[in-house]
Amino acid sequence: MRPAYTIQSDWSKWEDHAKTCDVDALRHVINDCWTAAIAMRSHNKEKEGFYMDQAYTYSDELRRRPD
Repeated sequence: MRPAYTIQSDWSKWEDHAKTCDVDALRHVINDCWTAAIAMRSHNKEKEGFYMDQAYTYSDELRRRPD
């Protein structure tokens, strides 16, 4: 059973996927992750952190893209 928190393989999977996304898709994933993190805030801190980690990983890829 996988833990609710982020593990190393999650970051690798997200980084690989983010590289294949266009800018619109990256923005969509980031927004979706933030929405999920906010929804988890009041009752599941591990999942909140998981979605925040995911949002940051996709945000890093978006920042690497040229304007």
